[in-house]
Amino acid sequence: MATKQAQQDPKELHPQPSFPEQKQKFPGKESEMRPYADHGEESYVGSGKLEGMKSIITGGDSGIGRAVALAFAREGADVLISYYNEDDDAAETARLVEEAGRKAIRLGGDIGSEEHCQRIVQQAVDEFGTIDILVNNAAFQMPHEKLEDFTSEQFEHTFRTNLFAMFYLVKAAVPHMKEGSSIINTASIQAFNPSPNLLDYASTKSAIVGFTKALAKMLMEQGIRVNAVAPGPVWTPLIPMSFEEEKTSSFGENTVFSRPAQPAELAPIYVLLASPQASYITGEVYGATGGKTPL
Repeated sequence: MATKQAQQDPKELHPQPSFPEQKQKFPGKESEMRPYADHGEESYVGSGKLEGMKSIITGGDSGIGRAVALAFAREGADVLISYYNEDDDAAETARLVEEAGRKAIRLGGDIGSEEHCQRIVQQAVDEFGTIDILVNNAAFQMPHEKLEDFTSEQFEHTFRTNLFAMFYLVKAAVPHMKEGSSIINTASIQAFNPSPNLLDYASTKSAIVGFTKALAKMLMEQGIRVNAVAPGPVWTPLIPMSFEEEKTSSFGENTVFSRPAQPAELAPIYVLLASPQASYITGEVYGATGGKTPL
């Protein structure tokens, strides 16, 4: 059940947290994060913007994906949660969706495989009958300080997870999407202000921007809108999983807010882009970078 959000100062809603040094193993877990991330459990209130819609969210087990799944459910949408192997996190996201009175489907596996992406779409169609919203959100990153530390295997894995999977899923899903449907891709500030230690990750995010804009033009005749969200630093399991301990304690301090975003602060953008209120919005990249850079 959604909790009514009181009128509060933004600094009280999302105070600057204290981040202890921490490190997680791949792929990272919500339950091990300190402090816990805010996905809108106590704050997000729906108003029927997505009533009756059917959605797929990759990386829906945690972070931005969990916040989007929760918001979609409270707005009236059923959700297929695609994830890698974080079963406990996915189960918690499903619980939040079902608590909101909507249907939750969980499907684990590697989206770098085209066959698995096809299974995701087929299961959504089997369970829901149609697909109204596809959120391509899952991503992998692993920073290195030197070029020689980036292996060819990692470079290919990053592209398969972050970019190829979008192509696989879109190709499988579009035949089941009708006019008014929406595709939302998660890009990043790294597409516009890349960090050298995220060479492969930043490259995929730049490619996602081009993919989004080209696909928006391609699918316009079918009435399917395609947009992207480009976050700055967000407190998700990807951070303690990929960075060394000392980096987590200062994560997000270089924004004008002097903190990273919480996933709950990103979810309303995805809701807007998925909803009929965004009927004239396509081929756009919505930035939520904490004031770091214009997109």
